[in-house]
Amino acid sequence: MKLACVSQCNKAHRTVEDIPQTPLSSLHLWHLTLLILHLISPSKERVECKELDVDVEFGGIEARNKLERKLLLKLDLHMSMLVLIYILNFVRLTADLHLEGPQFATLLSIFYVGYIMMQVPSNMFLNYIGKPSLYLPACMVIWGVISALTGITTNFVGALLTRFFLGFMEAAFFPGAVFLISKWYKRTEIGLRLAILYCGNMISNAFGAVIASGILANMDGIRAQAAWRWLFYIEGSLTVTVAIMTVFVLPDFPTTTKWLTDDERRLALKRMEEDAGVGDQLETENDGFGYGFYLAIADWKVWWIAILSIAQVVAFSFIVYFPTLTATLGYNPTASLLLVAPPWIYAAIFTFVWTRHSDKTQERFLHMSISNLIGIIGSLISICTMNTAARYLSLFLMAQSNSAHVLITTWESNIFARPPSKRAVCFSLINALQQLGNIAGSYVWPANWGPTYRYSYTIVIAGNVAAITMTWILRQHLKTLNKKLEKEEQEQGIKEKGFRYVL
Repeated sequence: MKLACVSQCNKAHRTVEDIPQTPLSSLHLWHLTLLILHLISPSKERVECKELDVDVEFGGIEARNKLERKLLLKLDLHMSMLVLIYILNFVRLTADLHLEGPQFATLLSIFYVGYIMMQVPSNMFLNYIGKPSLYLPACMVIWGVISALTGITTNFVGALLTRFFLGFMEAAFFPGAVFLISKWYKRTEIGLRLAILYCGNMISNAFGAVIASGILANMDGIRAQAAWRWLFYIEGSLTVTVAIMTVFVLPDFPTTTKWLTDDERRLALKRMEEDAGVGDQLETENDGFGYGFYLAIADWKVWWIAILSIAQVVAFSFIVYFPTLTATLGYNPTASLLLVAPPWIYAAIFTFVWTRHSDKTQERFLHMSISNLIGIIGSLISICTMNTAARYLSLFLMAQSNSAHVLITTWESNIFARPPSKRAVCFSLINALQQLGNIAGSYVWPANWGPTYRYSYTIVIAGNVAAITMTWILRQHLKTLNKKLEKEEQEQGIKEKGFRYVL
């Protein structure tokens, strides 16, 4: 098709050159005029030639596809460092600090206070400097040191302070990682990449308790230090080590990454332009440092998704207490910790497959709702019976509901596509506000509600129902916006389909 167009264009040129050198009759003038008009007018054939040559700068469609596969492979290998960082967060609060009453829940919740405070300014600064390969590792080093210092605390106040500042520094990582991924991957690719990132957290949930139990069982008394202190020393040291490695591996943004070739850089920018219908950075950033923050807080969808996410996080509050729930099955402590792993391994596999299917079908609402409904079934089983096999099955069903959280995060990158300064604030603001769900969730599983935890499971069900309802309302609004976009294109005579919200 492309060669045919070129051939016809060339044929027109040859026709002009081959006109017989005879006196110009009216017929000759007529034919000559038509040929000139044909050459200078934007005919369908010539427009098609131009449209089909959009990839000529990369050597054609096949060459572009080959370059794109190479670029994605290179990016995936470099981005894998984010998964390793997530896996490192396996330390749970297990310490002989003589905690009483709600003090353990307070230590859990104080982390999220610092976490909430820092996320928005952190992502705004990250977007401004455009150097995640330096900024994120620097924050990692600091939180690694703070984590190690947790091992020297001797009382509740000391642990409270270290937890607060740990949350303050760790706030940079997750929204920063999500924003970095959104700068490189298209909407048909981002769900799978975020699922892989979340799988790091699920692997942490699966094996963190086992690793911690091994340290607690075998390192007690070494150098006159309690085993739980060694747990924080080791975790802090590993975090600092990985942070130093991250500086040399993690990519920056497409315009600032040094290890890209010129063709790869142009293709990375073009991919983002094609995905959203407009360029990412230079084409959409025309105002000051705080303009993205203004755009984010003025968009009601940000607040709606934040409330939706709070409900979703409350529904996931069982994650922190998973070892407690496996302990209700009646096995010894070691067996109970080992039973934590299988549900999270299953959840990681399910999330990987489910989000991949969501990417392929470009559908979010049904995938999220089905995952939440399966979680509701798991909670209902735990409410209705104390049978060991049934309750363990319910943990598998509940664990997979984490995929709904991955999908809402993926959805955000499409809903708030441009400009990147707004997208950075949206990711961090929503993620910060949803930590209110974590704070509330710290008090959803009090010991006196065990071992049945019926009230806790009821709260989890309520969170899932609220999330499904709010997600449906969001979908209907986005559907209306898509109809408006289609109508505007028809009124302007635009035949090519432009940007649409994923539903």
